Amino acid sequence: MAGITLGKNKRLYRSGMPLNALHLITQGKVAVEYPGGSYLLKKGDVIGVGELCSELHFLGYTTVEDTSLLNFSAGTIESLDKLLANSLDLTRLFLRSLFKQITILLGQCSLSEMSCIELYQNITEDYHFYNELSSRYSIPSRALEGIGEITAYIAEDSDSWLNGYYQGLKSFYAGEGARMLTEVPGISLGMLRKGCLDFRKAYSILEEQFQYRCQVIPYYFQPSGGDLFDMCTSLYQSLEPASQDAGRLYQKIDRMIHTLEHAYSLDQNAVALRVGNFRGSVPQSASSEVPTDESLATKEAEAATVKSAVAGSLNAILDYAQMDPEKSNTFRKHVASYMALSDRNAMEDAVNRLRRQLTEEFHEVYAFVCKRALVSSQIPAPVKLFLYFGVVDEELAGAQNCETLYRLVQTMESSDDFGYYPFFHWLKAIYEGQKDPSRNEFDEDYNVYLNKQKAMGNITAAQATQMQNDPMYKIDFELENMFRQSNKVTFGRITTYCPLFTTDNVLKDLDASFVTVARIRDAIETIRTVDYSAYYRESLDLDHMDTIGKETVHMEFLPDIILMPNAGTRGVMWQEIEGKKRNSPSRMAFSIFHLEDITTSLIRLTGEFRWEMCKRIQGARWNDVSERSLTSEYFDYVQFYRKNHELSAEAKERLHTSLQRARNSFKEMFVRDYILWILFEGNNSPRLNKVSRRILLTYCPFSAELSVSMEQNPLFSELIGRQKVLKSQRLHHLSVLCQKLRNSNTPIPASLEEEIAYTRGQREKNA
Repeated sequence: MAGITLGKNKRLYRSGMPLNALHLITQGKVAVEYPGGSYLLKKGDVIGVGELCSELHFLGYTTVEDTSLLNFSAGTIESLDKLLANSLDLTRLFLRSLFKQITILLGQCSLSEMSCIELYQNITEDYHFYNELSSRYSIPSRALEGIGEITAYIAEDSDSWLNGYYQGLKSFYAGEGARMLTEVPGISLGMLRKGCLDFRKAYSILEEQFQYRCQVIPYYFQPSGGDLFDMCTSLYQSLEPASQDAGRLYQKIDRMIHTLEHAYSLDQNAVALRVGNFRGSVPQSASSEVPTDESLATKEAEAATVKSAVAGSLNAILDYAQMDPEKSNTFRKHVASYMALSDRNAMEDAVNRLRRQLTEEFHEVYAFVCKRALVSSQIPAPVKLFLYFGVVDEELAGAQNCETLYRLVQTMESSDDFGYYPFFHWLKAIYEGQKDPSRNEFDEDYNVYLNKQKAMGNITAAQATQMQNDPMYKIDFELENMFRQSNKVTFGRITTYCPLFTTDNVLKDLDASFVTVARIRDAIETIRTVDYSAYYRESLDLDHMDTIGKETVHMEFLPDIILMPNAGTRGVMWQEIEGKKRNSPSRMAFSIFHLEDITTSLIRLTGEFRWEMCKRIQGARWNDVSERSLTSEYFDYVQFYRKNHELSAEAKERLHTSLQRARNSFKEMFVRDYILWILFEGNNSPRLNKVSRRILLTYCPFSAELSVSMEQNPLFSELIGRQKVLKSQRLHHLSVLCQKLRNSNTPIPASLEEEIAYTRGQREKNA
């Protein structure tokens, strides 16, 4: 073990160099470079510990100040075992540094994923806006060659629990309890092996995301020109600078510039040159709209109104909650400590502990506030912002954000078309008996839970009756079982989760990410345009059993969309049915400010819903191919793909790679195929192999209108032809049944007419 000292900006390793040693930092800082970003290692961290399972470095390391290192030979991970066995303190240092670096990379994966999604959204919107303005002003537009080949970034369903797992291990190994584990032979080596594999997996995800951005960014900017930046800046020069459209275009160009200046893959000298040329050609007055005295006075008055309405939010919320004064003061103290942090997303133990304390206290305050608000006709503005968005303090949320939130909370609405519920509205629906509470972690609905508690002697029969009749107990059940988990999962960044609304979590414009009824309706319509039967269930028409007997019909139940009070990145398929009633809507949860593309997220959850619903219907035989169903056929297809003669060697290799990326999860494989089915196959852009396409078309068929156009494609013609034969047989059966009813002068039930339309692949577009 030897020590060395290196000066500032000294390169230790580049990606691809042999890994022969590890280095413990005893003084100084080292920057670690990964595709698209970097992070810092400090005193006590170990350079290369996450790469032990690789013979080569896949990260780069550079000192950022004078740095002292202790060197440890590490030809292989086995050679390190003896060293660690002789030094328990060294083992703890190595493992803690590994766990820290894993959580950093996993956290960066979430941010990088959002960057990919936002980049695709922005470039498609900007190109559409460019063509729209060119057409409006009769200015010849230029085509951006190849932009039609760009596809949306489809994120993998990540192991979100890994963040908490490694953060917990890091905290555990900081305490004395870790000594017992480090003394047991093999455990430390196993921890290192497992950690290195997860570290490499996180790196691979970051590398894939970086490559995606490298493919998309050139459409925005190329050194030779002919890119979207060039097209938009040229169009801007042709517009009247004072016009509203010019102002909107300038805002988009300004956002483009910000993206280009932070793109690792671009030559920043070339970017600076072209940006400088554009800035120099734009009059100073044109680059920003100068408000009139009247508009300025109006804005100042509106800002003053909001500032007055939300002033002292924390005190107003706690006064409204009427909690125990001691608990209220503790919450105030912790909020103040949180506000004082320089980095609220830091991974230090003290910050993690504070976030956990605030999370528990937030849930308790939320329960007190919402139960009072449910029976109140007047709810103060700070309380509304707390219930709908999680705002506890106006300074923590930011003045500008508060203005936006105050405006948005006035527009809160429900939907009669489908279940659109901001979380407080969801609780109100449960309180008023319109909805039942969600199932708990043991898959027990509220009634089963009460019966179980009564059987175990935890409550009496009288208490069970009271809890069944008093809706406040149902609210407690929902807050305890659904709210805590779904609020954390939808937030997405598990490691740094804290339910308080802060400026740090506003990673996208609030208006652009606010989940409205219209956006959900458009997303559902996108799905139903391709997979028209997505939300239908096969059922018996119990109201007309005397007329049509046990004839099965299909009934549509659009999902309940529950919006959690946070700004997050994940959607969650909470329940495929309500309780045990198959003929009921599924429940899907999103952040009320959803930072990803809401349509892609809803497609993913619909794929999960289709899989889980089929499993529930099929029961224990969900993967038995003798009982034909979506899950059984897809399970058989993935399990035995190597023996499938319909698949080429290339298709089998792609399937093998996809299965690895899906971590051998057949459900995740199906969900990814379903996303491709809706976004691409349904738009006549094939992405699936013939076997997967046949399964999807069989169980997620195209609508009648789409089938007509898709039948012209040779890839679909034979499959759609078979479907037409099956449909005609079913329609013949239904027409015979209708004729019998007419012959007996019996009115034809509406459900039977709807079944005929369903069989044809038709539906009401705005149903």
